[in-house]
Amino acid sequence: MAVDKKNVEEIIRAVGGKDNIEVATHCVTRLRFSLADEDKVDHALLESNDLVKGHFSSQGQFQVVIGPGLVDKVYDEMIAITGGPRSSKEDVKNSAGKKQNPLQRAIKTLADIFIPILPAIVTSGLLLGLNNILTGPGIFFEGQSLVQVYPEWTGIASIINLIANTAFTFLPALIGWSAVNRFGGSPLLGIVLGLILVHPDLLSAYSYAEASTKGTIPVWNLFGWHIEKIGYQGQVLPVLVSAYILARIEGFLNKRVADSIKLLVVAPVALLITGFLAFTVIGPVTFALGNAITSGLVHVFNTLPALGGLLYGGLYALLVVTGMQHTFLAVDVQLIGSEGGTFLWPMLALSNIAQGAAALAMMLVLREQKAKGLAATSSISAFLGITEPAIFGVNLRYKYPFIFGMIGSAIGGVLLTINHVLASSVGIGGIPGFLSIFPKQWGVFFIGMGIVLVVPFGLTVLYGKIVGRKEGTIAAGSAGTAAVTTKAASENHAAHTETPVQGVKASGSATDKVDAGSATSVAAESGIPSSGIVTEEDGTRVLNIYAPLTGQAVPLENVPDPAFAERQMGQGIAIEPEEGRVIAPFDGTVAHIIKSKHAVILEHSTGVQVLIHVGINTVSLKGSAFTSHVNIGDEVKAGQLLLEFDMAAISAAGLPLITPIIIPDGQDIIAGVEEAAPGAVAAGRNVSLKIRLNAE
Repeated sequence: MAVDKKNVEEIIRAVGGKDNIEVATHCVTRLRFSLADEDKVDHALLESNDLVKGHFSSQGQFQVVIGPGLVDKVYDEMIAITGGPRSSKEDVKNSAGKKQNPLQRAIKTLADIFIPILPAIVTSGLLLGLNNILTGPGIFFEGQSLVQVYPEWTGIASIINLIANTAFTFLPALIGWSAVNRFGGSPLLGIVLGLILVHPDLLSAYSYAEASTKGTIPVWNLFGWHIEKIGYQGQVLPVLVSAYILARIEGFLNKRVADSIKLLVVAPVALLITGFLAFTVIGPVTFALGNAITSGLVHVFNTLPALGGLLYGGLYALLVVTGMQHTFLAVDVQLIGSEGGTFLWPMLALSNIAQGAAALAMMLVLREQKAKGLAATSSISAFLGITEPAIFGVNLRYKYPFIFGMIGSAIGGVLLTINHVLASSVGIGGIPGFLSIFPKQWGVFFIGMGIVLVVPFGLTVLYGKIVGRKEGTIAAGSAGTAAVTTKAASENHAAHTETPVQGVKASGSATDKVDAGSATSVAAESGIPSSGIVTEEDGTRVLNIYAPLTGQAVPLENVPDPAFAERQMGQGIAIEPEEGRVIAPFDGTVAHIIKSKHAVILEHSTGVQVLIHVGINTVSLKGSAFTSHVNIGDEVKAGQLLLEFDMAAISAAGLPLITPIIIPDGQDIIAGVEEAAPGAVAAGRNVSLKIRLNAE
């Protein structure tokens, strides 16, 4: 398809002209700009452009959705017109990052450091919860724990506790690995640095207070300078600052030391200098600073617990919208390390449930079935600790569910703080969050859970029914045009992460699922032609698009990216994958494979094209988590393996795995697109989309 040069020129004018474009690149679906001044963007001109499917701002990037198969031609024409250089996605990302204020950069840095290590923290939290059940007195027996009544379980509980505590015991090593990697150094050196700070020859930070009282703190004597010989277990700031210094020293040396002796010089010198600085300057200063911060927080919540619970409990959902919740993860970890428990995490868990209850209530308010389905699936996700689908897909759209969720969470927060409810670990949100709470405080937490279930649900239903009667109806599409497109919401969608607890898995028996590689014969076995086309009684031809992945099918509105969620590129469905395999959903031709291998476009013999886009913002991985098994122009059969992807690597990078299956707009052969109902799907077995074709 040829690109009209005038339309491209209009796009350039709409984004403020070529002088306003600092850096520009593209991915498989959209143009990505770093603009000097986003206020110069002419939104009306963009929306009137035939090439533009949508636009939004995310993390300092202004993105213009063009669609697959066309965006590269638009980009080529734009470069020819502006005379600007071709740039990579990393160039745009770096340029956009410079426009963020110091607070935004600090929040993003913390998110980049802590999100990759969250799987280990979540695992430890779950196992600590299991240990709490075994060792907590009064849960099953009056005044006694399970292991006291059944001593033979003591060894099992001890092993579970050891495994669970490992991530927290060696937390500086995890942070060191992630932080040094984030700051541009060698992750292996970061691990070594973290282990140095918790070496068994050092006095444990957990024993520091007692040793200080007794005057038995060991010291190093450096020519008369006495340095306390203490470790930094459970501490965050010492390893964060040390990791930054290590990365800078390593980078400095790498630029100046000859390649032939780098192995002998760079790592030893960088670790030696950083180690000395960590124990002599960085450690003592940041240790005191970290303890001062936690002591201040503890004092505030001990002095004015109701106010603290009201504010943090009530406003936590707003932190999620802005992405600032990541800053408090470090505080949670610090509180656990220095105080033995955190009072912030229990309120987070209740906030998850409150937003889930408000979204669930919308099932009784909304009338359109698709909207009801979105409310149901997103509420379940929130109940399990992931609130983005509920907040951005439902509650913020209609506003009042979000507000009522905050009100319920505020009340629950007051209850928790006045009763000094603490969590022994972090990572488990929503209803399973009770496993993080000390067992003796479960009763209060369950009462709080009841509050955040009943109050938001009741208020949302009551208000929704009143509004519905006044307006005559509440349809799913009534708020569709009011989808969240604020910069804060888009940033949070792109950053992804609140708590990486896995969402609902697809259910069903083993017979409901088939190996992707064996799906070739599915169509023939079911009596459907290998072409995928069936003719209905009225003569309408329908192309069946089988699920290219095994997992849980959800509406596009669940996708944390406005370009997909708002259907700017076309109709379709999304799948939360259970395995890292993508198969061909019909016989066809590979029309396009994006360079980073995370997306593929297939074309049917009728001319219908389908985009399969694995994950969100996975272009940033530069293909590292993907293996392509086909090339552009290859003829493929239904069920043939197209690509594989490393689910663990994508999750570790803090990126959503949800995969949109899109039928791009502008295909004349298509008369309509029918989406399958949400639920479990098996690759090559279940029809996910039905494409009604125009007459030949």
